[in-house]
Amino acid sequence: MKFLTIGLPLFISLLVAPAISSTESVLSTQGSALASKEQAIVNQAEITSSFKQDAQLIRDTYEAKLFTLPAFKSGHYGLRMYRQTLDNKYEAAIWSDMARVASRLNEFATEVYTPEQIQAYSNKRIEGYLDATSERSKLRYEATKQMPEYLYLGVDLLGSMARANEYGLKHREDAKLHQVIRRYDFAKYATDEAMIKAWAAQLANQVYWLRQLGEQDVVDDFIAAFRKAYPDSNDSQLSEQQFGNKIYGLTHIIFAASAYYQHQINEQDFQWVYDYYRNNIDTIITRAKEDVIAEVGINFLLAGLGDDPVVLKTQKAIQHALNRQHGLVPSVTGGTELRDGEHRNVLAIMLLDWKGPHVAPTITKQPDMFDSVPYGLVAK
Repeated sequence: MKFLTIGLPLFISLLVAPAISSTESVLSTQGSALASKEQAIVNQAEITSSFKQDAQLIRDTYEAKLFTLPAFKSGHYGLRMYRQTLDNKYEAAIWSDMARVASRLNEFATEVYTPEQIQAYSNKRIEGYLDATSERSKLRYEATKQMPEYLYLGVDLLGSMARANEYGLKHREDAKLHQVIRRYDFAKYATDEAMIKAWAAQLANQVYWLRQLGEQDVVDDFIAAFRKAYPDSNDSQLSEQQFGNKIYGLTHIIFAASAYYQHQINEQDFQWVYDYYRNNIDTIITRAKEDVIAEVGINFLLAGLGDDPVVLKTQKAIQHALNRQHGLVPSVTGGTELRDGEHRNVLAIMLLDWKGPHVAPTITKQPDMFDSVPYGLVAK
């Protein structure tokens, strides 16, 4: 009986002890997992804060001297920053951009609109490539010398008309300029392999501008020709310049489809682009320039894919490239000239401190910004 009195509690304790130990182990594991998750959240917050701080560093560098830049550069910067922030401090930069657009369209509407005038203008433009030595400039000259009117139509006219259109404006002789566009079959330029290899990003912009302006729609034709010109299986055979041209073309298909940071993109509409990025991001970071790397990351942000690992990789690459002494991302040769680096650095700001797309500025949504528009521009 004494044995039973002593043995029963011992037996029960032996049965209960493993259960208690198991429960404590589960609780310990859950606690560790929770702690790890909390630490990951803290780490991510610190990383995000670091990116935002670096974006502000670049912003401060440029905005201190923004109006020392040419109108095209200050307007390019100001428009993108306004579409991100809706901050009225960029209003002057946007007005200077409108003035540049108006000046260009005034010139074309009054001085360069007949076939003869366009030919003379285009011949002069193509001469600028005669003494070029870079691979890109040589490709552009060879591709465009037989159709120099592309420099007038695609590079100069369409961009100015589309920008005015985005603002909710048009030129007072808009009908005349549309008639000029209709003289040309843009498929001739957009589907030519040599032209794509010389002007991939520009053609991506231009085919979407044509669609935006209600003119010839060759977007699908261009994309088909682009994919044929740059099959993924040939990437390793491309020069650094041509690889960059391919990625630059891809990023601008997305940018143009978003109307340049105004609309969110549906990933499924461009699944082939995003799949390519995910499969090749390490190669892109190794081979491409910083502005192109930033554009890839922004393509994901435009699709609401900020948590995709590709974005963090591009952000880290841009952060690593930052020259903190000069407060900007330098060129691949180390150059820190503000004018030359504006495109690269405004992209870096957007990538590191993304605010989301906004349809702005327009004469209907921000009428106060359009109280006084440059001569030649009128409401649509």
